[in-house]
Amino acid sequence: MRTNDSVDDFRVEGEVIRLGQFLKLAGLLDSGANAKEAIVNGDVHVNGATELRRGYQLKEGDLVTFQKRSVRVRY
Repeated sequence: MRTNDSVDDFRVEGEVIRLGQFLKLAGLLDSGANAKEAIVNGDVHVNGATELRRGYQLKEGDLVTFQKRSVRVRY
């Protein structure tokens, strides 16, 4: 099991990715519906803060956390 001490990097193609898409592509959640539910429930954090917007645009170096697993956005 991973902890917040373990951070993976996930490289994204293109210039912009939204939070809901990232959660699915990075393997934090297995579907867009599950990503939407997790975000609405306040279970997803970006750079340590709860993020409730599925369309939030992630930037290079943002740290996305869900259930003690953290993934850093890389472009």
